[in-house]
Amino acid sequence: MHHIVMHLDFVSPYAWLAFQQLPQSLQGLNYHVEYRPVLLGALLHQHGNPGPAGIPAKRIWTYRHAEWLGQHMGIPLQMPAQHPFNPLPLLRLALQTSRDGSINRLVAETVFRHVWEGGADALDAERLQQLQAQLAEQLRSDDGAQEQAKQLLRNNTQTATGAQVFGVPAFETQGHIFWGVDSLPMLRDFLDGHAWFQTPAWENVKHIPSGLS
Repeated sequence: MHHIVMHLDFVSPYAWLAFQQLPQSLQGLNYHVEYRPVLLGALLHQHGNPGPAGIPAKRIWTYRHAEWLGQHMGIPLQMPAQHPFNPLPLLRLALQTSRDGSINRLVAETVFRHVWEGGADALDAERLQQLQAQLAEQLRSDDGAQEQAKQLLRNNTQTATGAQVFGVPAFETQGHIFWGVDSLPMLRDFLDGHAWFQTPAWENVKHIPSGLS
């Protein structure tokens, strides 16, 4: 059985698209996916990357591209009323269902839909209460659950950074990282055992010197 870790942040439209596309991409394989919330902003900061939102023209393009890609793939996606936004409340709420840093697919999908369907404000107080009610049966009620969720998020983000994850969505399997919704065909090829991954090509790119000082 193939074991895959999907590093995700609900603020990313591409994470939502990849989440929805993943079962189709892996159809016919024997696999298990762990869904791990991470703080995208911390990953970007760690690598000195301003992200699409840090470049005004790229921000607008990203929104156009994400909405086009959603309709092209048949996946509902409407930009929320404000974006980017601080995803911490959503990440921590999702992790209140967890004891080990992973969340189940139902929890991930519930939070993703809260953000990416309908075009509403993802952090609206009333909507957050409704989301919490939707997750109520899975939320931990023990003392310290909220504080542990914060620690799980820190742990997940640090672990992802240590694994050289630089953005989301990222798929980690057998020591390899596949980044972005457009990497899903490459991930499938790898899991199918394509011969290219056994050639020096994968490792050789690490040794190409940069031509920039």
